[in-house]
Amino acid sequence: MKKTVFEIIRRPIVTEKSNYLSSYHNQYVFEVDKRATKTAIREAIETIFDVKVDRVNTMLVPAKQSRNLRNRQMRTRSSAYKKAIVTLAEGERIPIFEGVE
Repeated sequence: MKKTVFEIIRRPIVTEKSNYLSSYHNQYVFEVDKRATKTAIREAIETIFDVKVDRVNTMLVPAKQSRNLRNRQMRTRSSAYKKAIVTLAEGERIPIFEGVE
């Protein structure tokens, strides 16, 4: 079954590091579907935001676990997800990551 572009790109990840990457290196960070390939991510970003993508780097972020102190059992605090760092062509930008314009 073919996924739509909005099912591939789940949400943008906005942190201090992603703000630094977007302002100085023209890179944007997204949470994507675990089964999405780099070419599918590239096509989804290009169709949603109408930009030219140079490169896509992906990584699997493991689940965060914590220990229950009372009975020493491990429990999962947040589930694992796939993260994509998208590098745009020179002069391109995605306006949702920008501050007040």
